[in-house]
Amino acid sequence: MSETQYKVLILCTGNSARSILGEVLFNHLGKGKFKAYSAGSKPAGKVNPGALELLQQQGYSTAGLRSKSWEEFSAPGAPEFDFIFTVCDNAAGEACPVWLGHPCTAHWGIPDPAHVEGDEARRTAFKHASEQLARRIQLFISLPIQKLDKLTLKDKMDEIGRIQD
Repeated sequence: MSETQYKVLILCTGNSARSILGEVLFNHLGKGKFKAYSAGSKPAGKVNPGALELLQQQGYSTAGLRSKSWEEFSAPGAPEFDFIFTVCDNAAGEACPVWLGHPCTAHWGIPDPAHVEGDEARRTAFKHASEQLARRIQLFISLPIQKLDKLTLKDKMDEIGRIQD
């Protein structure tokens, strides 16, 4: 019997930094149990160079990463998501498209490293954002998802989103 592969969407306004990090980390840490995508309500049109630099330094492939609109994932033929996470406060407050399948959602706010001034401070902010996302993702993927009812799962997802470090 094969395990379920859960589909995850990570949302941010620009889809250039935090949501991109989340997509890559979910795909890596999820080890095939999760297939992650990312999108934005107002995509920046390109992936932030700081995100690309960090991912490459950490040994992750950046091939195929791009900034894309969430409309791409609400169109016919798009994947049906099990989980949707917002990682910026702006995206959490916006009116999202209607997602097929009624995915379980949570807000995992992460400070935006792209707006930090100074090269070294920005690199540190990207590293911190990546570490925070990785910790939350690891906690989430360790949950016994198939054994939890939807309300309990939602509570656990929200609780993980409140973890700061």
